[in-house]
Amino acid sequence: MQTNDYFKYKKRIVVKIGSSSLQHPQTGDLNYYKIEKLVRELCDIRNRGIDVCLVSSGAIAVGRKALGLTDRPQDTATKQACAAVGQARLMMTYQKLFSEYHQTAAQILITKGTIFNPVSRENAHNTFRQLFELGAIPIVNENDTVSTYEMQFGDNDTLSGLVTSLLEADLLIMLSDIDGLYTDDLRENPNAKLIEEVTEMDGHIDRMAKETTGSDVGTGGMATKLTAARIATASGADMVIVNGQDVGILHEIMEGSFHGTLFRAQKNTEFDIQSFLEKH
Repeated sequence: MQTNDYFKYKKRIVVKIGSSSLQHPQTGDLNYYKIEKLVRELCDIRNRGIDVCLVSSGAIAVGRKALGLTDRPQDTATKQACAAVGQARLMMTYQKLFSEYHQTAAQILITKGTIFNPVSRENAHNTFRQLFELGAIPIVNENDTVSTYEMQFGDNDTLSGLVTSLLEADLLIMLSDIDGLYTDDLRENPNAKLIEEVTEMDGHIDRMAKETTGSDVGTGGMATKLTAARIATASGADMVIVNGQDVGILHEIMEGSFHGTLFRAQKNTEFDIQSFLEKH
């Protein structure tokens, strides 16, 4: 897709990366080469004068590996224990790498209560605003250690849309394990075609979503990504789904030529996030 200089003039960008994109599939260990490249790309965007926020999954997966669990935990208590260990390790890695590029990373853990409660939402908004004014790069995750219902957000897909709305960002980039939105599930239909641009989030688009994920690490599927798209675009932001196998694609997006799906902003002043989430 060719967008020329369109993305160069964005003021605030949210980037979401999932658990499966952060680890080596063979071992479950963190892929430090990929994380380092991701950090470098984000720092370069920041150096362009653009506010940037990272929504990063991975706490439970990292903790699971650190605690020696071979299977994905099913009960809430074990998930929370894994998150407690993994979030600390993940942030330690991010802090070290961002500091190497002379950037300051800040951790923000969010629950649904943060979004639904007007006071908490305003406080979170003010915190983000101040962090941006101070030149920091916020790294957001769900507070899985103390939350239960929040774990059902969908591998931070929905959360990234909510953060985009909360920050009044104008672009959400979702690094996925697939090139974008296809007309059908590629694993079942090899003839499915990539949809390069979506200008309206209608029922036809929803029917293309599949409640599936190709990893035992992540929990999100295309349906949760489309939920994020609805939130982001209704809030006035564009959203892009691209394959995050090579995080260097962030540079390609900023330069205006990339392979993926662009969801055009459809600002809706009557859109109510709480009502929307209660229905989804």
